[in-house]
Amino acid sequence: MADLSKYRNIGIFAHVDAGKTTTTERILKLTGMIHKIGEVHDGESTTDFMEQEAERGITIQSAAVTCEWKKHRFNVIDTPGHVDFTVEVYRSLKVLDGGIGVFCGSGGVEPQSETNWRYANESKVARLIFVNKLDRLGANFFRVKEQVKNVLGANPLVMTLPIGEEDNFVGVVDVLSQKAYVWDDSGQPENYEVTDIPADMVDQAAEYREQLIETALEADDDLLMAYMEGEEPTEEQIKACIRKGTNELLFFPTYCGSAFKNKGMQLLLDAVVDYLPAPTEVNPQPLTDEEGEPTGEFAIVDPNEPFRALAFKIMDDRFGALTFVRIYSGRLKKGDTVLNSFTGKTERIGRMVEMQADDRTELTEAQAGDILAIVGMKNVQTGHTLCDVKQPCTLEAMVFPEPVISIAVAPKDKGSTEKMGIAIGKMVAEDPTFQVETDEDSGETILKGMGELHLDIKVDILKRTYGVELEVGKPQVAYRETITQPVEDSYTHKKQSGGSGQFGKIDYRIRPGEPNSGFTFTSSVVGGNVPKEFFPAIEKGFKGMMDEGVLAGFPVLDVEVELFDGGYHAVDSSAVAFEIAAKGAFRQSIPKAGPQLIEPIMKVDVFTPEDHVGDVIGDLNRRRGMIKDQEAGTTGVRIKADVPLSEMFGYIGHLRTMTSGRGQFSMEFSHYMPCPNNVAEEVIAEVKERNAKK
Repeated sequence: MADLSKYRNIGIFAHVDAGKTTTTERILKLTGMIHKIGEVHDGESTTDFMEQEAERGITIQSAAVTCEWKKHRFNVIDTPGHVDFTVEVYRSLKVLDGGIGVFCGSGGVEPQSETNWRYANESKVARLIFVNKLDRLGANFFRVKEQVKNVLGANPLVMTLPIGEEDNFVGVVDVLSQKAYVWDDSGQPENYEVTDIPADMVDQAAEYREQLIETALEADDDLLMAYMEGEEPTEEQIKACIRKGTNELLFFPTYCGSAFKNKGMQLLLDAVVDYLPAPTEVNPQPLTDEEGEPTGEFAIVDPNEPFRALAFKIMDDRFGALTFVRIYSGRLKKGDTVLNSFTGKTERIGRMVEMQADDRTELTEAQAGDILAIVGMKNVQTGHTLCDVKQPCTLEAMVFPEPVISIAVAPKDKGSTEKMGIAIGKMVAEDPTFQVETDEDSGETILKGMGELHLDIKVDILKRTYGVELEVGKPQVAYRETITQPVEDSYTHKKQSGGSGQFGKIDYRIRPGEPNSGFTFTSSVVGGNVPKEFFPAIEKGFKGMMDEGVLAGFPVLDVEVELFDGGYHAVDSSAVAFEIAAKGAFRQSIPKAGPQLIEPIMKVDVFTPEDHVGDVIGDLNRRRGMIKDQEAGTTGVRIKADVPLSEMFGYIGHLRTMTSGRGQFSMEFSHYMPCPNNVAEEVIAEVKERNAKK
């Protein structure tokens, strides 16, 4: 029976290029899981095992590895940094108890770090901060610490200080023990010595120790009072306070080093053991009913409770389909039958494996707190709850963002159609933000995703992993429609053709809803002119029409419908009659309510060297961008803007040309905004032309 207090389920997350995967590699090397270190820039790291990851030097899927440090078992998940793959970060955070936020010593707090930090705040995950790449030109630990405060609104608790910077970075000072850890030039992580603090840093280290104690003791009023009266707490007491404060998100222990040069990693691993929570110390997962509403019950992390687990990732590899599962309570044995509470079907557990990135170890049983993969599950998808057949329950489900971009694809040779269908089916199961649909009129296959890079990589995987050559159409934007003015109207559905007829009359108001409110239906009918039992049918009729607007057939957003009167017939009225009346009412009234095309606006974050700021801002303005903010760093300027997605296609090539290859950018969906008339007219004309061709 494993001791849960010795478990640490942690994730490593950061902006693209801050060094997450390299940090994971070093953790595996130090914990003895790998003997030769693979580098990301050589395409040889352990956790980036997809061809597309090795080539581009970025992480696409979150990879899970298990290792040990000081008799503690770590389940580590290395997550992607690129904004198109944030869903991977989001769903990893859902099942982790703690995290390490990695920040680049010269780049600081970059856009994706902000998004990931926000996700971690929402999931209430305790974190350590690791300021990496302090050996790089322009690295400055103290500047990054200030950015964490100002940009993320977080409270960094400095645990180590850098000795030297850039080329002269040789080691770190442990603020709590007041010792210096200095590495030699061999690049081996174990080649270091513990010495006294360099003379020029003694005062600074003492000052930071005082700050550390004062901040840590805020977690314990009694110790703080004693300290104010001159009583020095013991190192054990300080550590206990840091652990408590970290788990309550009062502050974030902050470490520094260089993962690539193997400096400062041991102290970070010790901090995972000392300060990040065990599975039993985290708030238990709430249970929900079928509608997703909390029931007030929780999945307590305990092997003796009924079995409850969350499937948080599906992956297809050379061994077959893998379902990654986090067990919250109870035990799971090979051969057990479990219930999928989403589908209501049972599944038998065949093979269970523990992942070492691309390798695996067979398991016969697992228990609460474990993260493992189950081979060959049939109907389980991301976010489904697996539970005890006798005690069904649902864990809080995951909510995924809607795709904002789509492309039409067709196999180059007709024989690959079936092959493409099977491959896309597997990929959709793996990634909830990747969706597919068939255009009924043209028969085209439409792939939808979170950005150009997202779809680019999906097409690449289809080609290489599944051997399907595709012809790809130009990207299409996910436009939507809405209304701009209220309308009061009446509609009667009457049909008389022998036997019983159909009759339903509704008087209603349609008005624009709040942004992001979707569709809302209310009724203020008094006196029973429309019996209550027909309200759901009327709502269903209106709601069913929201999928296709009147301007160009895009889904309709943010509409409020209020039913205030109507009429019915004792014999001829039925739910079907009122549903048809609602559909007719929608068609009749939406054109009168000032329909308008709205487009997705992206939050764009551009990094550019100073000499090109004017060009970049001018170009964003030409793309109908609204500049929100710009801030200068040591190596360049970050420009934040809101830009319509339709203007951002092919932007990376353009940016590189403008900035001699030194510019970078990331973007994520922000909100919908009305299209200018000239753009709306073009889009509507294009849709009509496409439909005419069909």
